[in-house]
Amino acid sequence: MQPRIPRQSAQEQDCRRPDTPADGARLSDELAAVVSGARRRALRDGDRQIDSAHLLHSLLEHDPDVYAVFGEGPQIARLLGYLVQRSIGYGLRWQGAVEDSGAVPVVLHGEGFSPLAASAMEHACRRAALRGDTQARGIDLLAEIVVDPQARAVEVLDRAGIDATALRARIDGHRDEYVGGGDTTRQRDP
Repeated sequence: MQPRIPRQSAQEQDCRRPDTPADGARLSDELAAVVSGARRRALRDGDRQIDSAHLLHSLLEHDPDVYAVFGEGPQIARLLGYLVQRSIGYGLRWQGAVEDSGAVPVVLHGEGFSPLAASAMEHACRRAALRGDTQARGIDLLAEIVVDPQARAVEVLDRAGIDATALRARIDGHRDEYVGGGDTTRQRDP
């Protein structure tokens, strides 16, 4: 029996694609652990692809810098509650449906990822490369999964009372603190 979500290819592990420049960033060890955790979560939830909500949940579990962006308080507890509920009720309507808002170009190289999650992974690597970092970090991925208002991660954030636009601004405003600086400001193509 073959797994529903294919294993990571070498391209997924190092974030390089045939169309990515040679100076593209690789995944940090922490971000590789996040992807592995999201893959396990997707399998456990019975989903065919890793989506942005799987990535968000795994980021919060594995990356203390990402967790710190949210701060303490009732919103983070509510967010974690919604993410946990996904497999027992909330989010069941997502099963069998592909996460793709059409707002970002479809990335065909992200085997096992929803089109939106694959695009976010690729953009996280580009974000790291733009600041001169050889490794994409969890904070890079978080910044990219909250760009698209149709992302499942953004829907979960909204339900928890967390504004994705304000979160992205906070990440960009504290760039030096989280990932070591550099200008990574950009807009995705509509």
